[in-house]
Amino acid sequence: MFLQFFTSLRDAQVPVTLREYLTLMEALDADLAGQSVEDFYYLSRAALVKDERNLDKFDRVFGTVFKGLENLLDAIDKAEIPAEWLKKLAEKYLTEEEKKQIEAMGWDKLMETLRQRLKEQQKRHQGGSKWIGTAGTSPFGAYGYNPEGIRIGQDGNRNFRAVKVWDRREFKDLDGNVELGIRNIKIALRRLRKFARTGSPDELDLDTTIRESANHGYIDVHMRPERRNAVKVLVFFDIGGSMDSHIAQVEELFSAAKSEFKHMEYFYFHNCLYEGVWKENRRRFTDRTPTWDVLHKYPHDYKIVFVGDASMSPYEIVVPGGSVEHINEEPGAVWLERVIRTYPHAVWLNPVPRKHWDYSESNLLIRKIFANRMFPLTLEGLEDAMKELTR
Repeated sequence: MFLQFFTSLRDAQVPVTLREYLTLMEALDADLAGQSVEDFYYLSRAALVKDERNLDKFDRVFGTVFKGLENLLDAIDKAEIPAEWLKKLAEKYLTEEEKKQIEAMGWDKLMETLRQRLKEQQKRHQGGSKWIGTAGTSPFGAYGYNPEGIRIGQDGNRNFRAVKVWDRREFKDLDGNVELGIRNIKIALRRLRKFARTGSPDELDLDTTIRESANHGYIDVHMRPERRNAVKVLVFFDIGGSMDSHIAQVEELFSAAKSEFKHMEYFYFHNCLYEGVWKENRRRFTDRTPTWDVLHKYPHDYKIVFVGDASMSPYEIVVPGGSVEHINEEPGAVWLERVIRTYPHAVWLNPVPRKHWDYSESNLLIRKIFANRMFPLTLEGLEDAMKELTR
């Protein structure tokens, strides 16, 4: 009943927090209201209502939930707290000022310290600043905060601060059959065209047929190959992590590109390009394609498009072993530079608005590698990117 009371207050737009609810439960445990429903009314109102403008809402909810209740003991045995709430409460909350006081270790010290912790730690820890644990400011563990940490045992992203993730994550493939809400994306992509007639002659060449028939005095039918866009495109899609926020936008681009470019190949990567890419996210750990094979398979006349938010730890770009998910022998920057040297025409499309780019160190590094050939994933940005690829 108390849980229903809390959720009903939230539904009625009374701004009550989990901490305030738990404080009320502690007050009941201390028998501050006794068995009186009236005393409980004043206790709960004092604990949960911070603004007198919400008193009417509170009274209506209280009257509905506790209608007919004569003894508070009849409701106490129903006061259960969901386990997920308690887990959420255990997460470390820090103010912005407190966050600024926590210093990052730096890559070398971070990895060396983790090795030491793995050797020394013997038990579970929570809320601290040193050991591998939960809800603290240690750089190792889950559900806490550190400006540069190694995420271990946490379900999903929270602060997007981890420089390495020690958990196996599953990503979903992009849907290439999405019905586009913005048809103009296709129009923007059409700027990248180079028509040629290739393949079998299965289209009537009317002008030649008329001319040759007139010359010969009989019907002389001529066929020709269909005129197609001969541009060849190779797209690398960043998938998972912070890109989850841009899935709908990228799927629209993916669908449009598949319909516009007859010669299009694509691969997935995560955050930065390394020694391997993949075609299916459910098999990304077992069926990878070496990046070297990609560079040798597709000719230099392919147009290269990277699609990603360029948001990651700078270590992933410039440090060996800096990948968030595995130990890479060479920095991501080395592989990006190899692609650019192999393919003269390459651009990076960023779904993050341009005004935010300068606030990310990794974004600045990627833009430098691509010689400022980074464009926002907008209609104007797509048009500019297609112009760049035709130069």
